Amino acid sequence: MIIPLIDKLRQEHRLSTEEYKALLLCQDADTLKYLQEQAREVSLEQFSNRVFIRGLIEITNHCRNNCYYCGIRKGNQSVLRYELTREDILECCREGYTLGFRTFVLQGGETSSVKDDFILETVTAIHREFPDCAITLSLGEKSRETYEHFFRAGANRYLLRHETHNEEHYHHLHPDKMSIRQRLQCLAWLKEIGYQTGTGIMVGSPGQNTDHLVEDLLFIEQFHPEMIGIGPFIPHHDTPFAACPPGSIEMTLKLLSIFRLMHPKVLLPSTTALATLAPDGRERGIQAGANVVMPNLSPPEQRNKYSLYDNKASLGAEAAEGLQQLEEKLTVIGYRISKERGDYLSLITHP
Repeated sequence: MIIPLIDKLRQEHRLSTEEYKALLLCQDADTLKYLQEQAREVSLEQFSNRVFIRGLIEITNHCRNNCYYCGIRKGNQSVLRYELTREDILECCREGYTLGFRTFVLQGGETSSVKDDFILETVTAIHREFPDCAITLSLGEKSRETYEHFFRAGANRYLLRHETHNEEHYHHLHPDKMSIRQRLQCLAWLKEIGYQTGTGIMVGSPGQNTDHLVEDLLFIEQFHPEMIGIGPFIPHHDTPFAACPPGSIEMTLKLLSIFRLMHPKVLLPSTTALATLAPDGRERGIQAGANVVMPNLSPPEQRNKYSLYDNKASLGAEAAEGLQQLEEKLTVIGYRISKERGDYLSLITHP
């Protein structure tokens, strides 16, 4: 019986390897409905019906890496590259602040260290102009010293998805010069420095199996991140994995619920990738236990160029200018937008 495992996960926040595997392999509709109900209850206990909004600013699609699944990989010669100026980024923040955003997420391809001073000065400028706002960075692997500089300048959170914890699977998805060991070292540094640290996985990536997912669950259980970002793999036509099928929405929702029961207070986004695969994907993610959405604040003329995967949703309720539409969709399922910063530590409701 799987239901006792769900109850155990809710109570103890951990399972054994075999118990996680049994839960991942479960296909019974009533049991999976129960899993989502338990996750939703925990989310409501911790956050009420609040859904926190983050303003996503995609600052550049230049990248030094050649990850086999990514549309902005270095080896893709078809990408029209761009890079926002500091004033472009500040204008995005000003627009977002007016709309009610109190967290800005600077995301971009992984650039060389020569760009680190630009990021440092940009973070300093945002922090100076919007001292009541949180700044999240998602800019890949850096040195510990660079992470420390960004933190002292005013960055509060850092998102660095490890994608897969299994070393063999990691090499299936990345060139040899990239290392899961280095990825994990960066995550450890971020935690030690004091960032609210986020990691996560790509669900249904080429070559992924249930044992890989169990390994990811065990790592995230132990690492105890403040944020967990997961979404289904979606292929891009200009990558080696162009012909691979997308990841499963159902497995993504299952994992969202598991992570909510594992770490009740974690900040858990319902991602754009979910909304790309299904019109109601974002709402289904919220109902599975997620409590964060990240509307796109990037300049509209640049959004199509930040093409990590095909057909990425960036308009309507996925865009910052569609905040009213997003609010209406969330109201239908019984949730409301919260314009608080939504820091992890301030959300703790129990000792």
